[in-house]
Amino acid sequence: MKEHHKDKKERVSLIIDGTEYKTYLPEENRKKPPWEKKNEDVPAAFIPGTITRVYVKVGQKVRKGDKLVILEAMKMKNRVLAPLDGVVTEVLVKEGEQVSRGQALVFLERKDEE
Repeated sequence: MKEHHKDKKERVSLIIDGTEYKTYLPEENRKKPPWEKKNEDVPAAFIPGTITRVYVKVGQKVRKGDKLVILEAMKMKNRVLAPLDGVVTEVLVKEGEQVSRGQALVFLERKDEE
């Protein structure tokens, strides 16, 4: 009989919308380096998933915080927001497309304040 209690687990807390959740982090996950976004100006998928909605098109002006796409992962719909004020120069995904973690979703050209 396999004994599960031998796995060393670290208890972690997550706060989502003001509610604290506690869970256990298996040892193999503690060894993984944290995910880091390569370029803060390029909106990218932070988790593998499916694009369920694209809100922008090429040439569209966006402001920091505007919705760009919806990325569904593990039955959760995640909004990917514009990290800066700018103009959409390329939309790299379409609705229904599967994306991997770190994949660029939209290219933006920074718009300087006038």
